[in-house]
Amino acid sequence: MRYPEFLKVGGTIGFVAPSFGCTFEPYISRFANAKKTFSEMGYSLDEGPNCSVALGIGISNTPEKCGEELNDYYQSDKNDVLMSVGGGELMCEVVPFIDFEGVKKAKPKWYMGYSDNTNFIFPSVTLADTAAIYAPCAGDFGMEKWHPAVADAFDLLTGKKLEFSNYDKWELELPEGAADLCSYYVTEPNRMKAYLGGEGILDGEAVNTPVGFKGRLIGGCLDCLANLVGTPYEDAKGFSGKYEDDGIIWFLEACDLNAYSIRRAIWNLREAGWFSHVKGFLIGRPGAAFGQEMFGLDQYNAVTDILAEYGVPILFDLDIGHHPPMLPMLCGAVAEVEFVENRLKIIYVLE
Repeated sequence: MRYPEFLKVGGTIGFVAPSFGCTFEPYISRFANAKKTFSEMGYSLDEGPNCSVALGIGISNTPEKCGEELNDYYQSDKNDVLMSVGGGELMCEVVPFIDFEGVKKAKPKWYMGYSDNTNFIFPSVTLADTAAIYAPCAGDFGMEKWHPAVADAFDLLTGKKLEFSNYDKWELELPEGAADLCSYYVTEPNRMKAYLGGEGILDGEAVNTPVGFKGRLIGGCLDCLANLVGTPYEDAKGFSGKYEDDGIIWFLEACDLNAYSIRRAIWNLREAGWFSHVKGFLIGRPGAAFGQEMFGLDQYNAVTDILAEYGVPILFDLDIGHHPPMLPMLCGAVAEVEFVENRLKIIYVLE
């Protein structure tokens, strides 16, 4: 696994828009304030040509131009790390224009983003053996006051921190009329769950004996991963085999999928052989399906009915994904996970 150099004080942050650009509020204001904040912290900025345009459908520009921007900025010596300015809808159409062989040959560079950015992060790890960070996009750094999760993501990008724990509360939704530069509106107590086999799904506080597992971390947004299955832009099965001695920890979260779509997507990944050598699953709070029940199916048995056969821990409602805050996921690294009494701890090992 190739690990990029962490961002140094006074280094240059590059911004790219392989998914949405920042062309409407609050994204315009947040991105502007993020750049102002980073500049005041002493960092230089290198902004890609697509970051503030809306010339594509579901992405900032045409798929060709989005791919061109990402290839150029990844291989450029004018920036030290890359942040995506946003998620979006159709970055899958950009993937054929991303030069993953070029990524593999280039000096490794941290790439940070989440959601639709799974379409770069997952192939970067599984095809190019190059670690990447699944964490907030650039706009979240434009908050007037950073939430601890945003600070954690930047501490990982700068190499100051490799151990992280869950947060106490999370955001179900922003209130109407929220300020453009507001922090996360965290109102819901963090109540995680665990599936450990025959006991069924347990409330996190009922897990009194520590549950621990270790493996190489991969995953992303199910909405995107389900589209990548069987394309030339993933080798999850080969990657799992290559690192079978480490074992694999999967993190999965969903944006728009309902409970049945989540179940179908996970079935698809399982049948493609993605989950060989798995040591555990980390499941984030689903965006659209949180609290949903449809004809006997909810966000929990949508997962356990498909994955229970592996006989490994499955942790639910974690700080990952579309209901912030989110823990930064260092994709490609070895992760040491411990869960007990509704507390989650993840330590990354760069080996």
